[in-house]
Amino acid sequence: MKKKSEWSYIRMRLFKMVSVGVTDDVVNQGYDIISTSALILNLVVSFALTFESVAAKYGTVMLRIEAATVFFFAVDYVLRLITANDLYPDLNERKSLVRYIFSFAGIIDLMSFLPYYLPVFFPTGAAAFRLFRVARIFRLFRINAYYDSLNVITEVIVSKSTQLLSSVFIILILMLGASLCMYSLEHEAQPDVFENAFSGIWWSMSTLLTVGYGDIYPITTGGKIMAIFIAFLGVGMVAIPTGIISAGFVEQYQKFKKLGDYGAEEDIRFIRIVVDKDDAWNGKRIRDLGLPKGVIIAAVQRGEEIIIPNGSLILEPGDVIVMGAEKLGKEISLELKEYTLRKNHPWNGTKIRDLDISRQSVIVMIKRGASTIIPDGSITLREGDQVYMYSKRRPTVSSEGFLI
Repeated sequence: MKKKSEWSYIRMRLFKMVSVGVTDDVVNQGYDIISTSALILNLVVSFALTFESVAAKYGTVMLRIEAATVFFFAVDYVLRLITANDLYPDLNERKSLVRYIFSFAGIIDLMSFLPYYLPVFFPTGAAAFRLFRVARIFRLFRINAYYDSLNVITEVIVSKSTQLLSSVFIILILMLGASLCMYSLEHEAQPDVFENAFSGIWWSMSTLLTVGYGDIYPITTGGKIMAIFIAFLGVGMVAIPTGIISAGFVEQYQKFKKLGDYGAEEDIRFIRIVVDKDDAWNGKRIRDLGLPKGVIIAAVQRGEEIIIPNGSLILEPGDVIVMGAEKLGKEISLELKEYTLRKNHPWNGTKIRDLDISRQSVIVMIKRGASTIIPDGSITLREGDQVYMYSKRRPTVSSEGFLI
């Protein structure tokens, strides 16, 4: 059990290390810097080697840099295979491994180094394998973890994917229609240019997308009139996906602004709990604690280390758990207040059952010196007692229309 716990801890550390954007200690920050530097160096070298003069002068050094960075990508891939279960904690070891291998990120990680080594086993396919090295550039998407602006782009494209696909579908239909129309009008005048219905696809694409390369163009009067119409239509077609993406950006930034302005209305309450050796949670995984819905473990302090937990983390004696719970619904608000009973306080010498307090208020705890008392009606309050009381109230509406 102890070895398994140690291995889970080591694997969690490795997972945090290879996860981009986790900067809670020097090791994780250092790995991010090395990973990003290796990727940038590899891409710079790949571009530089395409220049004959640079390759002739610095080719040996650059090839060594490429070999070193590709080897780093291979090691990184192995580490991600080892920590796949921490990436997908809801799956078992085998399923999480398969899930990562066939995920988009897993395929990109594999293609970052595999084509470099394949020519060793298949020399005849070296040229084809070199093409797949372009996949390394997609590793740059991991920088999204550092920049919210890049995350916004991804979120907008994903949230508007249905509308974008619809606009692309419309453009394809218009492209085919324009190609057929231009073939009918221009085939007799330019049989070598518009040979068949599909020969105008290139022309219709360049015209609809307002590129207009000019290598294929109509020469008949009807063809020119059709080209003018298609060119005007193309402006509108390009504007459709542009408008969808622009609207998505506006929605996202309004959402962020609303969260920033009114985030305090939906905040989360946090408490700290220390795990004792006799506690029922000692030695249990977080996923097995049976926490109520809406309650999360946000962080675990273990010695000097702050752990961002997932379901596989095993709690140990001395762990300080930071737990969060969602704020209660707006229909009822609970406020915790603390009262210290001074010498002349009217509650001194009064039993709790005899207190003249609202039915919406409940005394939940009394701290008397070093002792903590769970109250009942027969307890008599004394001078110096710290009384903790929940006040439950209905929300009211301010003049601006907000719940308070």
